[in-house]
Amino acid sequence: MTLSRSSAGSLVLLVLFLALWQWGPGLLGMPEFVLPNLTRVAQEAVAMWQTGNLLEHTLITTLEIIVGFALGALLGIVIGVALGLSPAAEAMLSPYILALQIAPKVAFAPLFVMWLGYTVYPKILIAILIVFFPVMINVLSAIRTVDPDMINLVRALSATRWQLFRLVEFPSAMSALFSGLRIASTLAVIGVTVGELVGGNKGLGFLLVDAEGQGNTAGVFVTIVALTVIGVLAYAAVVWAEKRVLHYLPKANLATA
Repeated sequence: MTLSRSSAGSLVLLVLFLALWQWGPGLLGMPEFVLPNLTRVAQEAVAMWQTGNLLEHTLITTLEIIVGFALGALLGIVIGVALGLSPAAEAMLSPYILALQIAPKVAFAPLFVMWLGYTVYPKILIAILIVFFPVMINVLSAIRTVDPDMINLVRALSATRWQLFRLVEFPSAMSALFSGLRIASTLAVIGVTVGELVGGNKGLGFLLVDAEGQGNTAGVFVTIVALTVIGVLAYAAVVWAEKRVLHYLPKANLATA
């Protein structure tokens, strides 16, 4: 019942937002080049789809996001586990990892373009850099906070180091891992878009810059909506995987009286 009310509330808000987008600009007297209404944006989306530009660039951006997310998440898991199991390694490497995280990722994009040219690789590298940190820090924290009683119990049963990691430490980190993956799934979209904005000749980021250069505000909105849809689908895919993998965890009872 609560879920149905939440879904209905979300649907009402969506309809209200779309209605405001359709009639709000006209009521406020905004010209089309400032804020086109929903119908004009939909017409532009159809035109861009028919020419093939929207589909082609969307597929390229989606591929870059998937590859960057997968590689960044894998790197974050590996390094997070390694640092979690080795306090000495964490103390030695954490300042450099933190410095890499603090450095603005936009600043790396021109450098990667100079090294690798106008290809998909600079965008994927930016996505890897952005995805890596939230996954790594979540896994690291989870490995460090495993229940010591459970570790002692498994050790008392003469478990090997690999068995201890496989049966206790890594399963205990799965929930935190997926929390990091949720954040990373949206950041991957941002990373790829930044790369395409700075040095791209393909992808939705390039399409956005091209539309902006032509003064095509409706085209800019079409691109933004496409990127938003990709981000929502990426987040939903992580949530779906989380439910399949962590189905054994008890669910919190959020119902209120």
